[in-house]
Amino acid sequence: MVRHLGTVLIGLGLACVVAASWIGTVGYTAQLGGVAVAPVAIRLLAAAAVAFLSAAVYLFVYRAVETRIESKRRQHDVRNVLRLAFLIAAVAGVLGALTEKWLGLLFSLGVVGFAVTFALQQPLFSFLGWFYIMIKRPYQVGDRIAIEGSKGDVADVDYLVTTLWEIDGDLVASNQPSGRIITVPNSVVLSSHIKNYTRDEFPFVWNEIEVQVAYETDLDFARATMAEVADEYLGDEMARRIEQYRDRLAETPVELDVQDRPTVNVVQEESWVTLRLRYLVHPRRGQRTKNALYERVLAAFNDHPERVKFPVSRNR
Repeated sequence: MVRHLGTVLIGLGLACVVAASWIGTVGYTAQLGGVAVAPVAIRLLAAAAVAFLSAAVYLFVYRAVETRIESKRRQHDVRNVLRLAFLIAAVAGVLGALTEKWLGLLFSLGVVGFAVTFALQQPLFSFLGWFYIMIKRPYQVGDRIAIEGSKGDVADVDYLVTTLWEIDGDLVASNQPSGRIITVPNSVVLSSHIKNYTRDEFPFVWNEIEVQVAYETDLDFARATMAEVADEYLGDEMARRIEQYRDRLAETPVELDVQDRPTVNVVQEESWVTLRLRYLVHPRRGQRTKNALYERVLAAFNDHPERVKFPVSRNR
């Protein structure tokens, strides 16, 4: 489809070139309203040829680059950069063909750009924000982020806005998609905190589940049972993730003691004891993993009612 469209655009561009050459060759002298038709027609055809050929070259270049990039995220970024570069070149070429005054055109573009800086500050900041996103990579397409009070999966990063598939929000909870689309101006990346849950370097986060037990519970047994259940469910997968985590920490001055197996922390409450099981998980599987672990932990506790007691209180 792209190849056929590119071929059609090349054909149209060459047709415009041929038509402009023919008009210039035959010396067409007709006038319209006192204005010679031939020079105007030649300029319009030249401008159309530049536009068609620029679009064709963009399609072929992008197609050639796309086939060498497997990541859809990189394809998205390359497409935006190429589209911007070819658009700027095409606009300059079209205006140059229409005016035939390249130096004057460059000066005019400078004046216009200076005026636009004051007239369109917010869109300009968003455009600068897009450059920042492309260079610093605070997030990219496919990442799950939280920004400006919104949380979601990045579906598109345009020149002016970032589009998110909303997660949570005021419709649902538990890290579930709401079905709504959120658009955030790219300018917010220059002044706001960004939480990225799925960076390429380490697309995992720490998560916890809480279980309240009575003070009569054998805490050593309960803690060991929770850790054993989580270790059996997560297996060696968490250990491999921890190795990635340690490798990433080694590249920074941060020093942390990281356990490669699930751990359980004890928090004393007023009427019960809270056991918090801590483990590593991919954000998109967070709720599913939490549900599975919770069911398995409760089943293991219910198998030993003499050692694990649950609090009986209306405050629970």
